[in-house]
Amino acid sequence: MSTPVNLTGRLVAEPEMRFSAKGQPVAKFTVVTSRRVRDNQTGEWSDTDTSFWGCVAFGQLAENLAESLGRGIAVLVTGRAAQEEWETKDGQKRRSIKVTADEVAPSLRFATCKVSKVARSKPAGNGGRSEPDPWASEPAGGYSDEPPF
Repeated sequence: MSTPVNLTGRLVAEPEMRFSAKGQPVAKFTVVTSRRVRDNQTGEWSDTDTSFWGCVAFGQLAENLAESLGRGIAVLVTGRAAQEEWETKDGQKRRSIKVTADEVAPSLRFATCKVSKVARSKPAGNGGRSEPDPWASEPAGGYSDEPPF
């Protein structure tokens, strides 16, 4: 069972891009989250509640992530968190939480970015036809200069 999560943090390192045995793009990345607090007596800022989140993205999201974002970039991640359990070679049980990303975006709080659209294509179950972009076509009757109200 997975739990929906929203993370706001920074990339710890460059995303690690690989391809599955079936050729699907997979990007692994780690996001560090923390809360900034100010000491009222000294006026100094410090980080508390620091957590490191192992994340994975698949498909076009993985490719776009690896091409666009790098170490230290502030990001917003929406996805699903699930606990994984495994046993080490010496029999010790281990657990970790992994986030499967549905969306990843740069934070624009302290940065700017230029966005360029990537051409989309429908997966191979559609006879290889491209999926039309619903935002690229004009509405029925074309565009109007009249206000919508």
